[in-house]
Amino acid sequence: MPELMSTVVDPDTFTTDQPTLTATDGLTLRPWTAADAPTVYEAFQDPAIRHWHVRTAESVEQVHEWILRWRAAWSTGNGQWAVDSNGEVAGRIGLRRSDLTEGVTELAYWTLPARRGRSIAPRAANMLTRWAFHDIGFDRIELTHSVHNPSSCRVAAKCGFPFEGTLRGAGRHSDGRHDMHLHARLRTD
Repeated sequence: MPELMSTVVDPDTFTTDQPTLTATDGLTLRPWTAADAPTVYEAFQDPAIRHWHVRTAESVEQVHEWILRWRAAWSTGNGQWAVDSNGEVAGRIGLRRSDLTEGVTELAYWTLPARRGRSIAPRAANMLTRWAFHDIGFDRIELTHSVHNPSSCRVAAKCGFPFEGTLRGAGRHSDGRHDMHLHARLRTD
């Protein structure tokens, strides 16, 4: 059956290598490499990162597998980048749940404990948001976080993602289901 509307984001966009995105402030978003596995393993030993995620890293070898999956997800529009600040990994940012037909994706991120409080997440989010809208062509980017995570709410506000509502019981965390705040930006904002 023919579609009435064309796909918003061309899937061929994701048949090339995942790009490295750079900013003038020393921040770079680059694809993950095997050499990053020990840093990711250490990140997932942090109680805050563990609390807001449904997984934990039990070994560096396990993280190597994650990195392979993150790199493979690029072909579906679900890119994951290492946030590099002046040559050191400072966090992770990525697109997930991308629907190329509808032109909608979701932003997800974390920052290493030693790098928190330096606007790493908002700077990376702004960089990735601009790229996803202007270079890729997404129409809508969503950002969700637990209602109990005020730090993520501040990142959303700093990046111009208006609050749209609360999704009841929509997120699983280490202590059970949480209501989630939904924020979103449109390419036309």
